[in-house]
Amino acid sequence: MKTHLTLSILLLAAFTVAKAQQFPALEGENLKHQSVNLPADVSGKHTLVGIALSKKSEKFLKGWFDPVYNQLIKEPESGTIFEFGFDVNVYFVPMLTGAKRPAYKKVMDKVEKDVDPKLHPHVLFYKGSLSTYKDALKIDNKNVPYFYLLDDTGKIIYATKGAYSRAKLQRIIDELPFD
Repeated sequence: MKTHLTLSILLLAAFTVAKAQQFPALEGENLKHQSVNLPADVSGKHTLVGIALSKKSEKFLKGWFDPVYNQLIKEPESGTIFEFGFDVNVYFVPMLTGAKRPAYKKVMDKVEKDVDPKLHPHVLFYKGSLSTYKDALKIDNKNVPYFYLLDDTGKIIYATKGAYSRAKLQRIIDELPFD
């Protein structure tokens, strides 16, 4: 038990190194074929960025789509006790790097057909080098997605990785200001 606790603390400490630093500039194209520059284009508003580096991590990333949409993007229902929302940008970013770059257009077209159109503005494709992001964001496993919550100045205030869980999304929500 003590070993598991120590290991958990060490893993948490290793991953939180990316916290409180500026998110590196990332330019991509969303599924509405608009260019988006992070964090420059989202300055003044909290932003959640989910990054996938492989088909396996992309599958896990898709597991976040509906819960994040329902909690953070979708307009709250009028006249209910839960009629409040969050003023937050959300971007899911499949990164096509290295040998995957030539498949950019083909992959984007497939995802555009497969993903619900309500998410099109929130899916942002990146094509380029991984090295800048791998080091700055402490990415060490391309088989899981990484999530970064940025404050309104583009600084990382929370980071997590892996498959969706209610606890992870709740931790993100806990960091957000109410609308």
